[in-house]
Amino acid sequence: REIYLNLFFYIANVPFSLVYFCLFQTVEHGFPHQPSALAFDPKLQLMAIGTKSGAIKIYGAPGVEFTGLHKDTTAVTQMHFLPGQVRATATRVTVLLLLRSCELLCVGTEGGGVYFLDLPRLSLKDGQTLPEDYRCGKSLGPVESLQEHPQQPGKILIGYSRGLVVLWDLSTRHANHLFLGKQQLESLVWERSGNSFVSSHSDGGYSVWAVASGNPYTHQPVSSSIPYGPFPCKAINKILWRTAQSGSPVLLYSGGMPRASYGDRHCLTIQQDKEHVTLDFTSRVIDFFTVHSFDDPSALVVLLEEELVVIDLQTPGWPSLPTPYLAPLHSSAITCSCHVSNVPPKLWERLVNAGKAQQGHWPICGGKNMAPLPKQQELLLTGHEDGTVRFWDASGVALTPIYKLSTASVFHTDCDPSDDPQDPSNDPDAQQEEEWPPFRKVGCFDPYSDDPRLGIQKISLCKYSNKLVVAGTAGQVIVLGLSDERSDHLVDVSVVDLLQDREGFTWKGHDRLEPRLKPAPFPPGFQPLVLVQCLPPASVTAVTLHAEWNLIAFGTSHGFGLFDYHRRNAVLARCTLHPNDSLAMEGPLSRVKSLKKSLRQSFRRIRKSRVSGKKRAISTPTSKEANAALAEQEEVAPVQRRIEPRSADDSLSGVVRCLCFADTFLRDGTHHGPTLWAGTNSGSVYAYALEVPGVGLGRVCERSGAGEGSACAEAVLGKEIQLMHRAPVVSICVLDGRGKPLPDPYEASRDLATAPDMTNAHSVLIASEEQLKVFSLPKVSAKTKFKLTAHEGCRVRKVAMVVFSSTAQEDYSEHTLVCLTNLGDMHLFSIPGLRPQVRYDCIRKEDISGIASCVFTKNGQGFYLISPSEYERFSLSAKVLTEPLCSIHLDRPLEPTPASDGPAAQPQANGTHKNQTSQAEGGSGYTHAHTHTHTHTHAHVCFVIFLIFFLPPRLSFLSSPLLFFSSCYFS
Repeated sequence: REIYLNLFFYIANVPFSLVYFCLFQTVEHGFPHQPSALAFDPKLQLMAIGTKSGAIKIYGAPGVEFTGLHKDTTAVTQMHFLPGQVRATATRVTVLLLLRSCELLCVGTEGGGVYFLDLPRLSLKDGQTLPEDYRCGKSLGPVESLQEHPQQPGKILIGYSRGLVVLWDLSTRHANHLFLGKQQLESLVWERSGNSFVSSHSDGGYSVWAVASGNPYTHQPVSSSIPYGPFPCKAINKILWRTAQSGSPVLLYSGGMPRASYGDRHCLTIQQDKEHVTLDFTSRVIDFFTVHSFDDPSALVVLLEEELVVIDLQTPGWPSLPTPYLAPLHSSAITCSCHVSNVPPKLWERLVNAGKAQQGHWPICGGKNMAPLPKQQELLLTGHEDGTVRFWDASGVALTPIYKLSTASVFHTDCDPSDDPQDPSNDPDAQQEEEWPPFRKVGCFDPYSDDPRLGIQKISLCKYSNKLVVAGTAGQVIVLGLSDERSDHLVDVSVVDLLQDREGFTWKGHDRLEPRLKPAPFPPGFQPLVLVQCLPPASVTAVTLHAEWNLIAFGTSHGFGLFDYHRRNAVLARCTLHPNDSLAMEGPLSRVKSLKKSLRQSFRRIRKSRVSGKKRAISTPTSKEANAALAEQEEVAPVQRRIEPRSADDSLSGVVRCLCFADTFLRDGTHHGPTLWAGTNSGSVYAYALEVPGVGLGRVCERSGAGEGSACAEAVLGKEIQLMHRAPVVSICVLDGRGKPLPDPYEASRDLATAPDMTNAHSVLIASEEQLKVFSLPKVSAKTKFKLTAHEGCRVRKVAMVVFSSTAQEDYSEHTLVCLTNLGDMHLFSIPGLRPQVRYDCIRKEDISGIASCVFTKNGQGFYLISPSEYERFSLSAKVLTEPLCSIHLDRPLEPTPASDGPAAQPQANGTHKNQTSQAEGGSGYTHAHTHTHTHTHAHVCFVIFLIFFLPPRLSFLSSPLLFFSSCYFS
């Protein structure tokens, strides 16, 4: 072992202990996919969300998060907080009731039976079952609701779907009262005093029942109401009755809408005295609860199918509260993403001020966030289908929305209000008419796009100059600047024809968006300065910004262009279209397709699906038999796999995949200057030498130089490279004399980063889908390469230059090339030598959207979509981690259980083990959190999950119970 380590030391030429790589799946950001259950502990102030895939997620104060996942995909249908546990049940169980004593669990089933289980053993309580008349009566229907009396423990309301409600006394095992309802029952809720209760029904109505002593039968309720009648209405699925000290009770219920006119609406109603609001959501209501202290409800929490909405019930008008986490990332479908690290404090402050929303007290505040304050602020930018760019605080565990930018106001769209005075939508009197029901649109999830051409495809932000470039689906490229004041101005428009009047090509795709020709109002934040419209209006596939030179470069499936946004001048337009690129002329939204191309793509998909369906071995080297067979066909190295050269007439060969600005040596080895590099789908690389006014002799000159205002940037083609196998170029990066990537614009000139080495020869690293190759500059001769496809049998999808810091030496770090392949593997290479360092299986190879959405940070972390609404955050660095570090204080320590063989029961060799228990006001249940004092600190809270599966109601529950127990740790 010692010999091997010494050998590694000399090969890598760095101390073995200085740099560590390690893959961590650290935290999930966003809204849980397909939520199915909701629970809340009012004492611990914790909320739990269960999903159809079997995930359990616990949330408290921002930063307090726990996640558990069952091994099997089992939908969580109900959850209840127990002392230190979360309970989930599925299948035949219709309703659960945990008594306040936390010693008995009441279980209602589809067959009308009610069973009582001892906790925590989940054993059937002897002698505690309903008589046959109530337990299995088919005429009663399933048990729909179980509610314990608020003042008399042990008395339970049992509601059957056919309308019968029974007040059952556990101590006497006798029905004290029968309430004979005539409508199909949906839910029950007690009034706080216990003198009455409310029932909701399938006809859209609810009834108030008095619990009077002496009379065992009640045939009529005290009052009944169908709020949105008299026409037929949908069922009120759930109802809550909350007493308020300040006035009338607050009534909350979901559903009840008139079938004919609003049957497709997803609504929840809040009523108090004359105040009446119908919250109108865009997705289905899963469940809801109120946060209240003794009497007055302070907040309403609504779990929807696509988002979480919280309503402030203490503020007049009942406004919505902004969510510090669980924000729906997919409020409009995510189309691209971009990460910005180490954001300057001034920019951060201006973004927060621009996106300042209504503030309020977040009602779910359980647990304690023990994570240290972030050393730097990080931004995650997401582009969306509706033309918006959303800015998220990605500095910690809670991915918090900061600011939203909309680009739709730059254009005329179908949703613009009409200028016709006869349009009834423009009549203010008509708009002031009272609407019934009193709908209020709530939530931000909007699955529909006003115009798919608005979709954002590429984003580039310069954090030092506060310039932002966003590019869209219809060839629009918008340059924006940050402003703290509202502005009404006209956006300059420039058109760049990438076809350069080439004959024989006709664009069959969508039209360009129509820009506004009049000044438009723009709120504080990023405001558009200039719109560059590409022709044909194809989707932008690459964009880059160099704010120090006032230049942007953009590419589509037809070519690439260079634009000086300071002087509003098009510098370059280069067509990369091949004569046979017929698909490039159709556009992504066009339905006109070639039969030949469609058949070819179909056969390719079939081949890919057959290959991807095979189980991939863990070992990466190719077998000797396969190599021998390939060697007979062609003389290749025995460890390599044959690569079929791609045809030059493949469709979409002219797509520009990457663009890069660099100050380097292109014309000769003595003079360096601005350059532009572009890579295409056919393996072509174009390098242009740029003449930029105010930039010369390797530095940025003063902008106030004489004649600078009239000078224009120029571009001259310096080099053109054609890769042998015509593989698509994924990334281009210029390395300085020390083999390190060049700093970002303004970093060197403002002493924010080490100045690049301009005394030694530069090189350029070109990453294609099949290989990594380093060329020397300015001669562009090959220095070293690594054929990733030949060795691994995969294709490169994403490439990033990452700085990995040492865990042992504070000031030591290395630049490393990270490659993500179509198999979901992460390959790390040293630069510029391209020596393989390590490989990780990160993303499932079947997860195509996850691989396509992956974005890396500069410090070794990354994000990828695990669902339309969730990002998985990971880290390849052993030093830089973003993970939940939190604790929950309970009133008694965790009792030993058979499932406690996880991290809590294992002794730690390299650290100390601490049990943290303390008395909490009103705390319930038990748990423990322990801290490992390793390089990183972790805190785990154990929750035991019980899955209960009941046999069909015809079989005896007593004779053949099926109880499956599983445990999982939330970390």
